[in-house]
Amino acid sequence: MSLLLRNALLLDVTTGEYTEADLRCAEGRVAETGHGLRAPEGTRVVDLAGAHVVPGLIDAHVHVTASTANLGSLRSMSPSYVAAHSARTMGDMLERGFTTVRDASGADFGLADAQAEGLIRGPRLLFCGKGLSQTGGHADFRGRGEHLNDDHPCCAGVGRVVDGVDAVRAAARDELRKGAHHIKLMASGGVASPTDRIDSTQFSMDELRAAVEEAEAANRYVAAHAYTARAVNRALEAGVRSIEHGNLIDDTSVELFLRHEAYLVPTLVTYWALQAEGREFGLSEQSWRKVDEVLEAGLVALERAARGGVRLAYGTDLLGGMHRHQNQEFRLRAEVQQPIDVLRAATTGAAELVGMAGELGTLAVGAHADLLVLDGNPLEDIDALADPKHIRHVVQAGAIA
Repeated sequence: MSLLLRNALLLDVTTGEYTEADLRCAEGRVAETGHGLRAPEGTRVVDLAGAHVVPGLIDAHVHVTASTANLGSLRSMSPSYVAAHSARTMGDMLERGFTTVRDASGADFGLADAQAEGLIRGPRLLFCGKGLSQTGGHADFRGRGEHLNDDHPCCAGVGRVVDGVDAVRAAARDELRKGAHHIKLMASGGVASPTDRIDSTQFSMDELRAAVEEAEAANRYVAAHAYTARAVNRALEAGVRSIEHGNLIDDTSVELFLRHEAYLVPTLVTYWALQAEGREFGLSEQSWRKVDEVLEAGLVALERAARGGVRLAYGTDLLGGMHRHQNQEFRLRAEVQQPIDVLRAATTGAAELVGMAGELGTLAVGAHADLLVLDGNPLEDIDALADPKHIRHVVQAGAIA
């Protein structure tokens, strides 16, 4: 299968400059770029008439199995029912221009294999399996009166409860055994969990380090959910590669990000959406009241991190019917960043985070042929990405999707 795009404006995300050229895809990769490229027999040729072309987008924090904001209810749902919802969610993500996503707990090798084999439409799926939580932590969804927690591997929940260094090691090894691209730790309280506080720290330092050691032994890494500077800083000191959310970081956090060459994955849009629609899509009243604690701080944290030179990746963390707001994150970040910097977070930055620099997030020859054809220049108007109606074509693995 070969595809030739003629008369395009190709964006080099690293330099922020466009080049007028043709681009040819073959066998799922960018085969060549240049002027007057020849179309081999059987090649589909599309004249873009000067349209802007950018790399396919990468969302580094999604939950494709989260058909509801009531994450605790997923445990009692049929896995096949959850998979059906996930397939629709993934297809919609692809339509919005996201050709790769990193799932931050819930998705497993079954969904990743189904996408890779073409059984379902959707972005390339980099999964972690179930996130690891301490008792009473962010992925322990039991109410105060519940005493049983079904962590059977066939259940469709987003987390598993583990306590102690040995249990953390065993759980991390088990997720890695099943092909996890990374390990997810709940290192602080959160909005969607019923019995913790956002300002709590979770897991001991020895437990955090145990997960990092197991991930590194498998040439993988750890992503940690954390909000406050205290929780973020503990995770960074333990060797975590990416901090998810980080709404309440401080200047010490910035120093630690730089020292450890770690990444921050802000998820501003989820709080924007939860405040407006969370209860409509299953968020409990108790959890909804937590949203204000982190909503206003998110932009401040992003600005502090960007100003300090922290490595950034694009993330959304949307749940249930709120997934449709995935591109709104571009508009929110553009309040404190230049459009090219927001786009870098969703392309080269995210690709570097997941260990696929040069493979994803670029139009360079040899990279996966994932790209978007836009009606508009996102460097002049972020709405070209923030509103999916401006996406003329989504190309995935060299085919118009």
